[in-house]
Amino acid sequence: MKPYIINFPKVHDPRGNLTFLEYPSQIPFEIKRTFWTYDVPGGEVRGGHAYKIQEEIIIALSGSFDVVTANLDGTTQKYSLNRSYYGLYLPAKTWRHIENFSTNSLALHISSEFFSNEDYIRDFEELKKLKDV
Repeated sequence: MKPYIINFPKVHDPRGNLTFLEYPSQIPFEIKRTFWTYDVPGGEVRGGHAYKIQEEIIIALSGSFDVVTANLDGTTQKYSLNRSYYGLYLPAKTWRHIENFSTNSLALHISSEFFSNEDYIRDFEELKKLKDV
């Protein structure tokens, strides 16, 4: 499976719009953990890893940033996230990093698993070996 954009419902209202997400109608996994990244200094890069089993959705709640995924052949795909009503689904074993954070950006991460350091793949060559199996 490859990463893809999920469009969430956008309820228009003159007092301000509302967006929501629900499992299983919009989220392809049961949510076990959420976390957010913020106050990322200019020029910094987050991520640079994959997960063995964790699936994830990343949403730009405020500001903008780019999620860059890498294929096993070294080619990359860039997803620019800048709206709070869509998110990027990342299946397990997807190498990614996040870059180009705007001032005051806020990234929401929705995960299928509880935190486990053992789930991280921090070496791209290790990911290639796991994908070959």
